[in-house]
Amino acid sequence: MQLDHVTIVAPDCDSMMRFFIDVAGMSVGPRPPFGVSGYWLYLGARPAVHLIATGDASVAAHPDATRIDHLALRIDDEAEWRTLIDRLDCRGYAYRIAEVPLARERQLFVRFAPGVVVEFVTARH
Repeated sequence: MQLDHVTIVAPDCDSMMRFFIDVAGMSVGPRPPFGVSGYWLYLGARPAVHLIATGDASVAAHPDATRIDHLALRIDDEAEWRTLIDRLDCRGYAYRIAEVPLARERQLFVRFAPGVVVEFVTARH
């Protein structure tokens, strides 16, 4: 397992995007057509920082707050993905699975404390 990306929800994505490009050396890259605006910033060939604008209705619960939304971990092995689901089920954790448009990936979201979400992402097999 490895860290996949960090999502930052902020009222001013443009200035944050400029920071990550100008200071951290990232570049803006392809992003699936989600229902919220924002940017995916890449380190090399991989998206490392996802920015989401707080002005969008789906994230308007905290309209002026800049916050890190969730931690994402990538799983490359199908057996490890199934083991993860078994562990969640055995321990009684609720989770939600979603498909990433155009990327041929699956996401699994676990909210295990108020304001704390962990996403696991894997390629669709």
